[in-house]
Amino acid sequence: MGRKPDAVAKSYYSGGAGASSPRAARKAPPSPVFLGTALFVLGFVSLFTGHVVTDADWARIRSRWRSKQHRNYEPIDIWESKYSSMYYGCSGRSADFRSAVPENRSTGYLLIATSGGLNQQRIGITDAVVVAWILNATLVVPELDHHSFWKDNSDFSDIFDVEWFISYLSKDVTIVKRIPYEVMLSMDKLPWTMRAPRKSMPEFYIDEVLPILMRRRALQLTKFDYRLTSDLDEDLQKLRCRVNFHALKFTSSIHAMGQKLVQKLRLMNTRYVAVHLRFEPDMLAFSGCYYGGGEKERKELGEIRKRWDTLPELSAEDERSRGKCPLTPHEVGLMLRSLGFGNDTLLYVASGEIYGGDETLQPLRELFANFYTKEKLAGDDLNPFLPFSSRLAAIDFIVCDESDVFVTNNNGNMAKVLAGGGDTWATRELFAQMQRNSMYYFRHGISWAGIPFHGGYRKFRGVLWVSRMISDQNRMTSMNFHHLASA
Repeated sequence: MGRKPDAVAKSYYSGGAGASSPRAARKAPPSPVFLGTALFVLGFVSLFTGHVVTDADWARIRSRWRSKQHRNYEPIDIWESKYSSMYYGCSGRSADFRSAVPENRSTGYLLIATSGGLNQQRIGITDAVVVAWILNATLVVPELDHHSFWKDNSDFSDIFDVEWFISYLSKDVTIVKRIPYEVMLSMDKLPWTMRAPRKSMPEFYIDEVLPILMRRRALQLTKFDYRLTSDLDEDLQKLRCRVNFHALKFTSSIHAMGQKLVQKLRLMNTRYVAVHLRFEPDMLAFSGCYYGGGEKERKELGEIRKRWDTLPELSAEDERSRGKCPLTPHEVGLMLRSLGFGNDTLLYVASGEIYGGDETLQPLRELFANFYTKEKLAGDDLNPFLPFSSRLAAIDFIVCDESDVFVTNNNGNMAKVLAGGGDTWATRELFAQMQRNSMYYFRHGISWAGIPFHGGYRKFRGVLWVSRMISDQNRMTSMNFHHLASA
């Protein structure tokens, strides 16, 4: 027979009354409330300490990464580049590019009436040569715009070397100064006049323009600005380059004045920054932007805007948020200083009549003490050119083209023309980026001074691209700045 369990053991296993002894009480399991509370406290402490450790580790990782990034950066030189020699011009004629059609075998005489300011007209002239080639036509030296906002009555020969223009392009397109008198007498009617749609394809000119040209023997295309697409084959793009960068030479008087200003700047410093400052009343009115001038500004610019019948109604705030508003002189100055150009930098400002006058320019002058314009450099020598806005613009073009660094406050026609210097087509569309990405900081009252950034640069055959990554309250943006020079 087995031994009976004692009372204490029996009561412990059975949970009977004998469980009240001290030994039995110590062996009893903890209550569920106690266990739950203990687990909660331990979990909370573990979560807190783990979070602190994670943040500390992450801070160390970020610190190491940032220091490594800064150590890997090469010193930034905003004036020079080691990559310039890697790029070359590409405007030469291809061996199989069709030669000019002689005048007596051409499809007729193509007349062109350009539109806008000097650089807009320059783009129109460039496209006119390409259209004449497409049509196998004889091109009559284009007629410049005498009726636009600038009211300049200069002819082609007053600004460009017409003999050089005709001679340089003689292998591509036959160009004459005027329709021969005997041809005009033999024509039953005056030349047909029409306007091509903007950015028309070559097929439009072949299908719609050529039949009329062959039937009438002479045809004029009016308001010829951006009337040809940019989507052309390589040989026609090269022809555009030959026209814009080689055939369009300024007259000797304009060239001499431009070079005189460049020499004066070079005597003061070996290098200079040129700023094309489009801040004239017509430019601001066309943009539809608002610059804080109250009812006076709205009324003045609103009246100017009425001159364009086809302009849509625009919201100033929407245009600014889209980066479509030209930078003010003060904003341009802040941008240049943030890029590293010091107060002693030699600055040439190319502009027309600045809206707001000296008061608007004063902040830029304060940022750059060595501030010069064509009026300041040339003095009375500029008097023969003063009545002619296009000739003044041509002088500015030369000084900007010769500069070490070129900057613009908007993506206008001069920027587009200069951006292709050295036949570098890929840079034409990069100026708006500078304008668009700068807006957030200026229009929200954030100063460039002290904004953290890191950056680098590249330069493509005279084109310096300074790219900065700028952060503010976790907002990242990049700004492109371009140094442009002629081929």
